[in-house]
This record gives sequence, structure tokens and C-alpha cells, in this order.
Amino acid sequence: MNLYPFKFHTIFKEKIWGGEKIRTILQKDFSPAKNCGETWEISGVKGNISVIANGPLKGKNLKEVIREYQAALVGEKVYQQYHDDFPLLVKFLDAKQDLSIQVHPDDSLAQTRHQSLGKTEMWYIIQADQDATLISGFNRHLDQASYMEHLKQHTLDDILNREVAKADDVFYLPAGRVHTIGAGLLLAEIQQCSDITYRIYDFDRVDDEGNKRELHTEEALDAIDYAHHDDYKTNYQPKKNQAVTLVKSPYFTTNMLHLDQEFNRNYNMDSFVIYVCILGMATLTYIGGELSIKMGDCLLIPASLTEIFIQPKGECKILESHP
Repeated sequence: MNLYPFKFHTIFKEKIWGGEKIRTILQKDFSPAKNCGETWEISGVKGNISVIANGPLKGKNLKEVIREYQAALVGEKVYQQYHDDFPLLVKFLDAKQDLSIQVHPDDSLAQTRHQSLGKTEMWYIIQADQDATLISGFNRHLDQASYMEHLKQHTLDDILNREVAKADDVFYLPAGRVHTIGAGLLLAEIQQCSDITYRIYDFDRVDDEGNKRELHTEEALDAIDYAHHDDYKTNYQPKKNQAVTLVKSPYFTTNMLHLDQEFNRNYNMDSFVIYVCILGMATLTYIGGELSIKMGDCLLIPASLTEIFIQPKGECKILESHP
């Protein structure tokens, strides 16, 4: 069978900090949940494996089709490295309240403690309420002792780098960078396929039953990168009808395709490609068929499909990612 672009059933995650924008902006119905903080769009995380929603392989999960089609689906190099595991995780997040202040371990620490990949990620801000902020890194150089002193004195805010975030901003967060998504932000997240989070501080919130969420103070100490950086936001030059690189990391590359005319992509790189549509709609034509994509849709383009024609309907923005 010839492979084709896969759509998947969305996995909805109700969160203590979640809101309504997954439904009101991305047009994804998460009922009967009270809110939706995250959607997992393409996932190989154990217990949350994405299930195909279209075409002849509808109903099969991602791990099953990787096992069956191997390099034809993910690419030879990717398959040799990850075997039946999928290396990336794609989400949308809607923060009605601030998320916890947190950090993720790198590959070495995650493997030692959890037999897992680490978690390096990037954020693309889709929509931002006025004056919405996020935290990325520290506003000064620290060491473990000075960080712990601020934690004990409840003065973390004094050392964290908080930035106003606007639509189309991009933030790259390597494993080890302390961060949080602030209230009023809707974003797309591309990350390593890992669900390991160390929660540092949660604003003393309680759930419906009056319980505080678990903190991981000790676990976080060895995971944190205490360095200070001059600029935490990714600078890029927007251009239409060409691929603009947003992030190029050891784990994934993400480009922006901002299109208002037909665009041809030739992929000769021995890898799958992920499309995340963040504005408008388009028709994709490939050998063997065509498929529509609209804001909020995510597609997995198999490695065997090396040419894709994209016909936007008006203006369209697509995040294009691959390992």
C-alpha cells in the first residue's frame, strides 16, 4: 500500500490552568471536559499513542504503523535510532492561568532516572491576550546555592526572566531551561517525545478537592541550567512563500511556511515531516491523492512522500518540522 499523510484523533487534556481557546479559536470540541489545557496531536508517549483518523489505516495507532512500515514511514536513519518509537510530540496549549514554574531533564538525566528521552521543546505563539507573559530562563547568572536561597525565601520572581509574548513569537527551550507559559497564551509546541516534568513552584494552587500538586524540588536541582542568556526569544525574519527556519536543534528543525500562493516542497532527506496549520487552510496534493488542512490540523507526512504541492486558500501558515 502507498502511504499517505496521516491525520490523528486529538487527545484532550483537562488541566487546572486550562481554558476555552482550544474550542473557540482552534475549533476543537473537548466536551464533556470542563476545560482543555493541552491537546496532544501527534504522540508516541506510552498510554497516549495517537490513533490515525483518515484513510485506509484509520484506527491503527502510530506505534503499529511504524512497526509495519518502518523506514518508509519515518525514514531509515530515524528508524535505526528510535525503532518503533516516535521521536517527536506535537501539542497545542491554552493557558487561562499561569502553568507551574518547571524544568525538564536532558537525555542523559531522563535516561538514568526514567528510561526516557529528555525534553527539549519550542513554542510558537498563536494568540496572546494583551500583556500576556511567559517565563524563559533566568535574568542573571546563578549557581545551585543561590537558586536554592531564592527558592527558600520565596523570591523566585526576582531571578526569573519574564517576557511579554505576542502572536508569532517563537521561544526555543532546551532541556534544563526553567520556564512557564503565562495566562492568556495559546501556542503550538514541538518537542521531544517525553512527558517528564519537574514542577518547581505552583503558586500554592489547589485542585477541586483542595489538594496541592506535587513539587519536584530535589529532582529539579540537577536538571536546571543556571546560566543566563542575553536573548531568550528566537529572532527570525518573516517571508512569504518560502521556508523560513525558526528552530534548528539537535532534536528537530522547524520552519515556517507562510503562503498565499501555490508552493512545492521536495523532501529528499530520509525523514518524515510534520505539518501544523496555525492559520487559514490549504489543499495538499501528493502522489496518490489530495488532502485538506485547516487551522488546528496536524499531519504526518511519511518519508516515502518526497513531493508535496500546497495550495493555500487565501493566507495560510504551516509549521513544518522534522527530526
